[in-house]
Amino acid sequence: MEKEKDIIFGIRTVIEAIQGGRNIERVLISQNVQGKLAKELMEVIKENSINFKKVKPERIDWVTRKNHQGVVAYLPPVDYQDFETIVDKVLEEGKDPFVLILDGITDVRNFGAIARTAECAGVDAIVLPEKGSVSVTSDAIKTSAGALFRVPVCREKNLYFALRYLKNHNFTIAAASEKGEKDYREAQYSGPMALIMGAEDKGVSGQLLKLADEHVSIPIRGEIGSLNVSVAAGILIYEMVRHRD
Repeated sequence: MEKEKDIIFGIRTVIEAIQGGRNIERVLISQNVQGKLAKELMEVIKENSINFKKVKPERIDWVTRKNHQGVVAYLPPVDYQDFETIVDKVLEEGKDPFVLILDGITDVRNFGAIARTAECAGVDAIVLPEKGSVSVTSDAIKTSAGALFRVPVCREKNLYFALRYLKNHNFTIAAASEKGEKDYREAQYSGPMALIMGAEDKGVSGQLLKLADEHVSIPIRGEIGSLNVSVAAGILIYEMVRHRD
């Protein structure tokens, strides 16, 4: 099996990767792949002069046993973006940046789902810590439906200093917390904004909570104590979008 960081799989994911400008080394396509989406893939491959090869189905299965849909693409490791460069660029364009900080999230499926929502909502950057966190893998890319090729992802050695940088640039920082004293619908989300989402078991770290201007919570009416982090992120991201619009 290939290392997951070296491949992506699935017809739609590969199409999104190519259209998003991702550097693809080559694509393997099973000989039995057919249909409208497969035709679109071939058109995109040829338009972008991507190297490809038709192979027997067993060849694809040898690369990965996951839901590859008969298509595997080889790519170099993801190029993480420079955090300060992204923020400065958006500010120079006269826009109010919207940055998503993921503190200690380790589940790739949650990460992929959050990234998909972030891209749909126009988030300017997703920021991860270098250690103790999920990274961009083929599973995360697949779950994000290719969104991780379209929204910049940054990795920072220390999220505390990243947040200090944002505060120095007049960002309002909101942290999601089950113990947050403010209903998420009552907070103000105008101007440059950063949203911190923490891991489901630990939440946002105390050090980062101290830097947050708003500690927001989502009311829970049922007996289960909390929401899945990707669901909670979707609710909060789009509440911010509603305010900003």
